Amino acid sequence: MATEELSGTELREGPAASFAESPRWSPLVLVALGTFITVLDFFIVNVAVPDIQSELHASSVAVQFVLAGYGLPLATLMITSGRMGDLYGRRRLFVLGLALFTAASACAGLAQNPEQLVAARVFQGVAAALVTPQVLALLGAMYEGRARAVAFNVYGLAIGMAAVFGQLIGGSLIALDPGGLGWRAIFLVNVPIGLVAVVLVPRLVPESRGGGRAGLDVVGMFLVMLGLVAVVLPLTEGRELGWPLWSVLCLTAAVPVLGAFALQQHRGTVRGGSPLVNTTLFHSRTFSVGLVAMMFYFATMGACFLVLSLYLQQGRGMSPLGSGLMYLPMGAGFFGATALGGRAVSRLGRWAPAVGAFLVALGYGGLALLVGEIGAGGEVALLAPPLLVAGVGMGLTMAPLSAMVLAPVGPDHAAAASGILTTAQEIGATVGTALTGGIFFRLVSDHSGPATAPHAFSVSLTVLVVFDLLVVALVGFMGRAGEETV
Repeated sequence: MATEELSGTELREGPAASFAESPRWSPLVLVALGTFITVLDFFIVNVAVPDIQSELHASSVAVQFVLAGYGLPLATLMITSGRMGDLYGRRRLFVLGLALFTAASACAGLAQNPEQLVAARVFQGVAAALVTPQVLALLGAMYEGRARAVAFNVYGLAIGMAAVFGQLIGGSLIALDPGGLGWRAIFLVNVPIGLVAVVLVPRLVPESRGGGRAGLDVVGMFLVMLGLVAVVLPLTEGRELGWPLWSVLCLTAAVPVLGAFALQQHRGTVRGGSPLVNTTLFHSRTFSVGLVAMMFYFATMGACFLVLSLYLQQGRGMSPLGSGLMYLPMGAGFFGATALGGRAVSRLGRWAPAVGAFLVALGYGGLALLVGEIGAGGEVALLAPPLLVAGVGMGLTMAPLSAMVLAPVGPDHAAAASGILTTAQEIGATVGTALTGGIFFRLVSDHSGPATAPHAFSVSLTVLVVFDLLVVALVGFMGRAGEETV
């Protein structure tokens, strides 16, 4: 892939050779920072729910929309914003998204009632959807070779640390209560970080885009958003509301709508148009099978964080901060594996994500067995070793699997492909959380009392073990790294 220098700091049609030969790490830090704060806000709110409900007198339905208001637009808009990045500039969309995310965080921190907070969370989700798909495309354009592998490891580290430590960071901010802000600090902390990034990104991060200049596929944009809303909304809210009729109808309607989207995208590709998703991407077995593997992997990660927090807080009566501290072994394993990820990938090659997913399954399986042994009154510190093993597995899976999935994608469709990948991640996390959370709550409600939480946790983890073993199998079906670019 040749590199063509444009005016200022704009790159087109490939990675910047100068970044590969003499890597500049300040752009990487800024892009990773944007990733970190947008992922963090998906997880950090969980620990603040009791305080939000008390101060704003929010109903349980309002609280659910505070949580879902962020994830819904994030999951449904990323394919569209990814294609917009290819067409109009990935840095431009990244900066715009960060600016809007900063403003939305300020609105959330200053909300005076549940309605304002829900609106701010939706605003945050839309902004995060502009940021997220541009990240991997920007990194792929800025770095190549070993530098790109390092950049993808940092990307994986940013996501993993935000997810693993989200509860600990949120619990710490609420416990410290800076300036008497209480739960508002978890949103307002984004403001200075976002402002710094918005100022520095245009100066330090090169612009890049795809080669085409055709307009945005408005019909495809409408179909994919409608179809994904029909999937994500009922999965997010259905269980809490007892699976009302509208949730079943939405899931049923999603099938023909997404089918119509796929057909419309295929026709646009065949006719040489500019669809949101160029369907030739799916000619690559690495890309298509890798998306399914990524969905299963994120289903296990998101679900584990949910049921582990429920077990620690509801089953063991731990505080948000205390339960957050239990994530330290997992975080340590994740950080260590990610830091050494380059060496592991060089030795294991394309099997690194399979080894990582197997270690996650091993960690979850050990966790399930130990929880069953210690019951409701045993020492929770005994859970540290399997959490450490699971963390190591996560570190070996996330960045290498992302890099493998995007390896066959050409520069013209880099952000669009990243949007598809991140959408698969969000849908996987949503499905995993809905399925595993439903199992956990059903088992607890059938036999009420904290003593049933360990059993519910163990059964939920068993499902996640199966999902991770499916990831191992799917990695085996993926193509080789040298597959032809699509």
